[in-house]
Amino acid sequence: MNPSGPGWINKFGEVVRNKEGIYSDFSTLYTSLKDYGFVYGMNVKSPSFISIEHAPSEDEMAKINLLTALYFTFALERQEHKFEDFLAAVFAFYKELKVSQISFLNKILTGSKTSAQLEKLIDSRVYLDDNVISRTFNSVITNSLLFIDILTFRYFLREGKDIVQQAQKLEYLAINITYHALNAKEKNKADEKLSQLFAASLTFIDEDKEKFDGSYREILVNNCSPWENQYFLDVACLTVWEDYSLDYKESQFIYGIGKDMGFTEDQIAGSLEDITTFFKDNSKNITFLKDTNVAVQFYDSMSRVVNKLILRNSKRLQKELSESKELVFLISKGAVKELSPDEKKKIQDQLMDVFKSVPSLAIFLLPGGAVLLPIFIKLIPALLPSSFDENRVAKKGENTEKTNYKKNL
Repeated sequence: MNPSGPGWINKFGEVVRNKEGIYSDFSTLYTSLKDYGFVYGMNVKSPSFISIEHAPSEDEMAKINLLTALYFTFALERQEHKFEDFLAAVFAFYKELKVSQISFLNKILTGSKTSAQLEKLIDSRVYLDDNVISRTFNSVITNSLLFIDILTFRYFLREGKDIVQQAQKLEYLAINITYHALNAKEKNKADEKLSQLFAASLTFIDEDKEKFDGSYREILVNNCSPWENQYFLDVACLTVWEDYSLDYKESQFIYGIGKDMGFTEDQIAGSLEDITTFFKDNSKNITFLKDTNVAVQFYDSMSRVVNKLILRNSKRLQKELSESKELVFLISKGAVKELSPDEKKKIQDQLMDVFKSVPSLAIFLLPGGAVLLPIFIKLIPALLPSSFDENRVAKKGENTEKTNYKKNL
C-alpha cells in the first residue's frame, strides 16, 4: 500500500475485508491507537496488518491510522464490515459535521462519494496546512486532534444529534485541559510547541474566543462519555509528562481532574505509565520534541520530502534518467569535482525537463523549487548504476549493486 498514491483507500478496503476480529471492542481499538501515537496526535507507527512497501512518513501513518480508526469504529458500532456502507457513513458524517464550510471540502462532499474523494477528504483532515512548502518547513505537519473525529463519529453512529456542537465541545475541552495542564507546570520550549500544535489543530472552535477560567470542568464532569473522559485524561497526561517528570503540582492536577471524571487512582496511574512508556520508546521520532535550529530543521524536512518523492517515483525516474545520459554524467561528475557554471545550468535545465514528465515532482517546478535541487542531486545516486559512482564506499553488508539500490531506497 502507498498512502501517498491514488487508490490506497481501495487497497485498504481489500486488506481489512477479512480482519473482523482484530479489534474485539472499542477498548482494544483505543489501546492500539494509543500505542500507534494516534490518540496523542504523534503518529509513530501504524497497524502491523497494513503492509507498506516503503517506510511510511508521519503524515502517511496519520492517514492510515485515521482511516483504521474510522473503519473499525464503524464496524464495531454497526456490527458490519461492508466497505461501501462504511464509505457512505463517513461521507454522511463529514457532511453533517459541516467540515465543508471550513475548507475546500464543499466540492468533495457534494460530488460523487468514492474512495478517491475520501482520499482527498482524509488529506484535508490530516494536514494542518495545504501548502507543501509551508508544511515542509514546519516539521510538525499533522493535525493533533484527529481522535476527536473518531469520538464524534462514534457519537454520530449512535444516532447522536447536533454533532457540530459535540465536536465543538470536545475541542473546547481538549484545549482547556491542555491550557490548564501547562499552567500546572514550569513551561519550556517543548511545552510551547505542544500548545501551538494543539491550537493549530483546532477545526470547530476559535481559540481566541474561548474561556480558560476553569468552567470547563463542570462540562467535563457532567457531560462526557467514559471514552471521551479517557481521551481527555490521556491528553492531560501527555501535556504534563513530555518533560519526563511529574512534580507535586502536576501530580495534583492529573489526579484531581482524573478523580473528577470518575477514574480510580490505579486507572490514572495507568494512563501516566502509558505516556511514560510511549515517550521512552518513541522520543527520538517525535518531531515537536526536536529542538534544532531553523536552518537544520528546514534541510532535514526538505530531505525527507525529496527522499519520499524519489522513493515513490523511482521507476519513472530511472527511465527518464536512462534517457538523459548527459545529465547522469554531469551528476556523477559533480560528485567528485566542481562543475562549471554552464554545467550547473545544464543540470538544472535538464532536471526541470525530467520533473515535467513526472507530475508528482511538480514541487520542483514551483517558484523557489530550485532550492531543492541540491538535495535531489545528493539523493539521486541511489537510482544510478554503480558505474556512475565509482568513488562511493559501500556500506558494510552491501554485496551487490541490487542490494545497494534497495537499501538506499
